[in-house]
Amino acid sequence: MVVCGDDGLAHRLAAELRDVYRRHVVLVVPGAREEEPSARRPVRGLAGRFGAVLGALPGAAAPVAPPPEEELVASAPTEDVLLLAGADRAAALALLYEDDETNLRAALAARRLNPGLRLVVRMYNRKLGQYLEELLDQAVLVAEPGIDRAVLEASTTVLSDADTAAPALAATAAAGSGKVVQADGLLLRAAERPPQEGGGPSGPGLCTLALLSSTASDPAGAEGSDSSGPSAPELLPDDRTVQGAAGRGRIVLETVRHTGPAVPARRLAGRGAPLGELFSPRLRWALAGIAASVLALSAATAVLADTHPVHAVYVTLLDLFSINDPAVEESTTRQVLQLLSGLVGLALLPLLVAAALEALGTFRAAGVLRRPPRGLSGHVVLLGLGRIGTRVLARLRELDVPVVCVEEDPDARGIPLARSLGVPVVLGDVTDEGVLEAAKIHRAHALLALTSSDTTNLEAALCARTVKDDLKVALRLYDDDFATAVHRTLRTAHPGAVTRSRSVTHLAAPAFAGAMMGRQILGAIPVERRVLVFAALVVAGHPHLEGRTVAEAFRPGVWRVLALDTADPRARRPDLANPPSDGELPQLLWDLHPGYVLRPQDRVVVAATRQGLGELLRTAPSHRPAPR
Repeated sequence: MVVCGDDGLAHRLAAELRDVYRRHVVLVVPGAREEEPSARRPVRGLAGRFGAVLGALPGAAAPVAPPPEEELVASAPTEDVLLLAGADRAAALALLYEDDETNLRAALAARRLNPGLRLVVRMYNRKLGQYLEELLDQAVLVAEPGIDRAVLEASTTVLSDADTAAPALAATAAAGSGKVVQADGLLLRAAERPPQEGGGPSGPGLCTLALLSSTASDPAGAEGSDSSGPSAPELLPDDRTVQGAAGRGRIVLETVRHTGPAVPARRLAGRGAPLGELFSPRLRWALAGIAASVLALSAATAVLADTHPVHAVYVTLLDLFSINDPAVEESTTRQVLQLLSGLVGLALLPLLVAAALEALGTFRAAGVLRRPPRGLSGHVVLLGLGRIGTRVLARLRELDVPVVCVEEDPDARGIPLARSLGVPVVLGDVTDEGVLEAAKIHRAHALLALTSSDTTNLEAALCARTVKDDLKVALRLYDDDFATAVHRTLRTAHPGAVTRSRSVTHLAAPAFAGAMMGRQILGAIPVERRVLVFAALVVAGHPHLEGRTVAEAFRPGVWRVLALDTADPRARRPDLANPPSDGELPQLLWDLHPGYVLRPQDRVVVAATRQGLGELLRTAPSHRPAPR
């Protein structure tokens, strides 16, 4: 396996392939600007060091040596660099550079070097990624006309770490959980249930994914420990283990539903501006007072002058706009009513001008950035409209979650999307005084700090907690140790508030690793510091699944069959991670009978640990010809 990248995702992916799937990895990383790439050199990671230390302890079992990992330093993934990394002989190549053009050039060069190479490309531009996937798959068809259809679907995979992390971050704000996976257009979340609720999950198709560690509710506990013992989490437990786990929290699978207020449905047709934004409340009250005065004068005219009510309204309006004849020769009552109508008309003129100016200003601002509306509450404050923030904003709007964005750069990636969706945006540095107040953080439901700076995200969270101590907070923190320390400290200081820390690379690495193994990965859900991976697998060739019932195929702590693809094998959608297109119906059956026998042509959705998925993939037959 060859992994090329210029950030932390490349290192995490290399470790995933080496430690979970036991693959020989060549990691291509950028270094100093140099004319020639350096030679490949072996790397001994942390897993190898700890294994050597544990093996030296008395009575310790001999550690299983991980496969070798080599590192190649090169300024760019040119054709010569790919040859030096062994891309012409590799089974799979991952291109993880942050620049789409660099990944595109390298993918085209790699396909020329090795037409049978499995490519996994990280691209932010999804439209360009679709075209690239079709182009590279066409190249495989030309080079290998008789290639298997399942192998062709896995030959080129275009992924985005932003798309992988966006559902989890959006679910944190919508439903209080960042552990989500999308399958067949259905957004599922792993909901935490406290120990006192007891019982299993309710609803068809739901199951218990994990039992939390006994120290999960203790801020000073060993949360995230992968060691065995009573303090470690139990993934994919069976029913007997769940029933006997008294006093331990659990994680169950359920559908994501927004628990807060939805976005108001009233919009101006074609403009996206709410009707309440046209006129201020003060102006509306003034206009209502004028209307009430007109009705009162009309009623007085009808009663005192003994005229028809419609005629009385007409005469009052004429007096109001000063277009009626003076009541010089009429009764005193009529003259007084005419004077009063004239005074009301004098008050109406500036109100009409003010209303016209306010409406004009609202329509002019409809094409620019909206400000947070008056009286807004229960919304989500989203900090940062970069790559991750843009994807999260789109997800939140799909769930009808009201959002207020805060962005320092007026030319950020997500500004056009916020403008088109009519989402209010506050331009300014979130660390400056008054910026969060302008986003109405004191009435917000949650805060999502998704900027690229860990310190900025932490400072914004601490500032928001001083304003509202029970605010739900989700932080994007790159360093895992720092994220764990921040999470425990904030939970200790604010025990009644929800605090989450999220690492984009931590969530994205399993999906990229599964794609490199040639199988479709739907998503990954973190359980404390461990991970559950959801994958769509064809039963054929898997001895642990084929010919077994759903109950027999369940291996506690390793994997579990969750859903069955009911579509005809010839009409299946190749990518279940994307929602169905218009006119298509969902094809996954989540309420599976335990006695259903899995057939070779069936495709199932499984939840597995990383080690369990690696075992499934290692036992599956390979249809691809051996690399030349």
